[in-house]
Amino acid sequence: MKSMKGVVSKIRVLKMSKTPLVRFSLDGVNCLIAAHSLNFLADVDEGMQIVVAGEHNDRKQFVVKKYSVIGKTKIMIEFESMKKDLSFR
Repeated sequence: MKSMKGVVSKIRVLKMSKTPLVRFSLDGVNCLIAAHSLNFLADVDEGMQIVVAGEHNDRKQFVVKKYSVIGKTKIMIEFESMKKDLSFR
């Protein structure tokens, strides 16, 4: 298994199903994620830095098996901003 680190861009849902197929770019490399894709959509936003592990397929796309966000996840950031909004009331 290979690993890569980089900044996420161009997040797109290619196929909606029980486990959606999500495409994104990681420093210009086309990546696909199906396993844990719902968690990925909740955790990652464009511009975030992540580390991924997986393999390249025949079309030179990197198929992600595992990922980890460097720093705070998207859901953590949204939760913190929600707490701040509620504290001003």
